[in-house]
Amino acid sequence: MDVLPPQCHIMGSFKISLVCCFCFCLSISGILAKKAEGDEKPEWAKKDVRDFNDVDVERLLDQWEEDEEELPNDELPEHLRKPETMDLSNLDTSDPEKLLQLTKKGKTLMMFVSVSGSPDREEAERLTSLWQGALFNNHVQCDRFMVDDNRAIFMFKDGAQAWDAKDFLVEQEQCAEVSIDNKVYEGKHKKSVKGTVEKVEL
Repeated sequence: MDVLPPQCHIMGSFKISLVCCFCFCLSISGILAKKAEGDEKPEWAKKDVRDFNDVDVERLLDQWEEDEEELPNDELPEHLRKPETMDLSNLDTSDPEKLLQLTKKGKTLMMFVSVSGSPDREEAERLTSLWQGALFNNHVQCDRFMVDDNRAIFMFKDGAQAWDAKDFLVEQEQCAEVSIDNKVYEGKHKKSVKGTVEKVEL
């Protein structure tokens, strides 16, 4: 079997690069021609693509984006989303929890969850993973990150779901506490020590 000299491989790679560059130039030229149908091209569009400066490239990108459809509100980055309208007609303003839950709808929210006892990291990860799975089965979606041997962050893309998750988690036998927006909710099975409730610092 004949082995090609290294020069042949270099020449082959060079030819491939030239073909790719040529195709790219053709595609840009096609876009410019399409945008200019029926109208005369602006001066910057008549330039060779290789002579484009940063301003010309920005103009080209603007043209590409003109035909793009707008993303749905729920697919936009959070800072670009339009705030959802709140229906205050049936809202019980005497319940601050419900009011806070409503204001977090559609916003990212973090919740801290502590496991009771003295679990090692593997055990705490197993328990919090089970809880995350149970929430997912009840259509409450969240991401989970271990931040300590006995503590995890549950992150909700729809912050209003955090309160539904909290109601579930405080019922779990090995849940010490849940914290949302610096408010701590004790687990219902948390044991007292010498008449005082055990505190887990956040």
